[in-house]
Amino acid sequence: MQLTNQVNPTYFHKVVDCQWACPAHTPVPEYIRLIGQGRYTDAYMINWVSNVFPGVLGRTCDRPCEPACRRGRVEENNGPDVGKFEPEPVAICRLKRVAADHKDDVKSRMPTVAPSNGKRVACIGAGPSSLTVARDLVPLGYEVTVFDGEAKAGGFIRTQIPRFRLPESVIDEETGYILDLGVRFRSGERIGSMNTLLAQGFDAVFVGCGAPRGRDLVLPGRQEAAANIHIGIDWLASVSFGHVTSVGKRVIVLGGGNTAMDCCRSARRLGSRDVKVIVRSGFDEMKASPWEKEDALHEGIPILNFHVPKAFVHEGGKLTGMTFEIVEAVYDDKGRRNLVPTGAPDVFVPADTVLVAVGQENAFPWIEADCGIQFDRWGLPTLKAETFQSTLPHVFFGGDAAFGPKNIITAVAHGHEAAVSIDRFLNGEDPAKRPPPMTTLMSQKMGIHEWSYSNDVSDDARFKVPWAAAEKALASIKVEVELGFDAATAFKEASRCLNCDVQTVFNRDTCIECDSCVDICPMDCITFTAPGDEADLRTRLMAPALNATQDLYVSTQLKSGHVMVKDEDVCLHCGLCAERCPTGAWDMQKFLLHTTQAGPSCRDKQDVAARATA
Repeated sequence: MQLTNQVNPTYFHKVVDCQWACPAHTPVPEYIRLIGQGRYTDAYMINWVSNVFPGVLGRTCDRPCEPACRRGRVEENNGPDVGKFEPEPVAICRLKRVAADHKDDVKSRMPTVAPSNGKRVACIGAGPSSLTVARDLVPLGYEVTVFDGEAKAGGFIRTQIPRFRLPESVIDEETGYILDLGVRFRSGERIGSMNTLLAQGFDAVFVGCGAPRGRDLVLPGRQEAAANIHIGIDWLASVSFGHVTSVGKRVIVLGGGNTAMDCCRSARRLGSRDVKVIVRSGFDEMKASPWEKEDALHEGIPILNFHVPKAFVHEGGKLTGMTFEIVEAVYDDKGRRNLVPTGAPDVFVPADTVLVAVGQENAFPWIEADCGIQFDRWGLPTLKAETFQSTLPHVFFGGDAAFGPKNIITAVAHGHEAAVSIDRFLNGEDPAKRPPPMTTLMSQKMGIHEWSYSNDVSDDARFKVPWAAAEKALASIKVEVELGFDAATAFKEASRCLNCDVQTVFNRDTCIECDSCVDICPMDCITFTAPGDEADLRTRLMAPALNATQDLYVSTQLKSGHVMVKDEDVCLHCGLCAERCPTGAWDMQKFLLHTTQAGPSCRDKQDVAARATA
């Protein structure tokens, strides 16, 4: 097996599982340490650089970081409380909110804006992707104009996420930080023609208009009972703007995604006392985040699985309910699932209102066929995946408009990448030739056996976020349900972080193979053994390395002919190996990843130097 290439920026980045999993690559352990130190403003600004909307995402993120968290893997193997609780990741998302809730005024820490460079960029839609592009380009001197059909910025953040999950004040604050940089916000201007926009002479155009059309469900009775059947995302927008203030007493929500969860919980608050979520699949196959399903169940909303809708039932055009066929999941020899009728009688579920939340689709009726932008057979723009550039070179896409509906943090990541592409394109450089990220490793040693971070592994179970009282929370659509961690609980939850960005770095030249590190390691991560290929090495370690998605750390051969092999998968980053080592062959070094951002650092160095001397 080849020795580990520590120079490759992806190696140690991949060890920081949470950051690796985050589409925007937010340095999670770094800001969690700052929260533990009470440095909330610093933690907020680190988030703001990466994910742009810490207060919003601290309440609504899909949390791809948390399933990746090492804590969820090692807790079941470590600590005195094994068996007393289920292993759970650090509450990364809720700690992000702590930074937003407890920070000081950050306006003075926003970036300064460079003199105008004469380039004009249009962003269509004022959602997270477009606002991220504006946040990255305005400080560089670009004149960025954001068009949106609504009166306020935020896009689907504002229209589709209920106020009991995300207060409007948080949206206003965090969109305001970007608009106050000098963005030209053209509210109430919905773009109706791409050709007309292109004729205005913008140097680049970014399309971040989301996936604005909810899928309908065409079944018998749909047209006759249309007055009481609503598309979920449209209904949520009407609730958000106050156009809808009540709902039927009996509500069916069709769909198993997060939109369906928002619909059912909103209906509960608008007065319905009989709300049911009904899905075709099994509970575990629902696309909604686990915590979203838990929240719905916590509020007394049942979820009926394996019910396939057959018809809307009505009497004289007035909806009375729906009929469903009962199915079961059957898997073939290749593991593919089929929903097969059980033969049980169809089920009738009474309802006064049905909310259809079975998915969203892209819709670009305003982009003319002759403008030069091509679309694939699914109606999505044909893009260069790494640059988000369309077949019309100066038009870029991002967020849900690029590759279909995802989530907020993915839209932010698209915005950052598209901003790099636009910046390179407008400086005459190939958007596809992108500089790699910059990384640093810095020893955390203080004294002989002391570290600049807390390396004591907490045995605490994950702390629960307090909720508003049920009678208060369910009485109003605007009462925020989750109250957030207080400072004391935030400190304890932050202490659960294993500091995975503080890497165990090995120096084979000073190793004397005394096995002290092997003896002290609480997870049996370290093995000195004969060289071999990866599959062979994984079976010869102190503890078999079963997670093939996480790399092994392999040294060059030592004097004995052995190699040091470390399983990064379950390492606690406790530093005991470095503390016990008599020769300093191990060190704890903090890894920092500086992602490529729009600006001089993303451009070819020789071209930047040439322009500076021109």
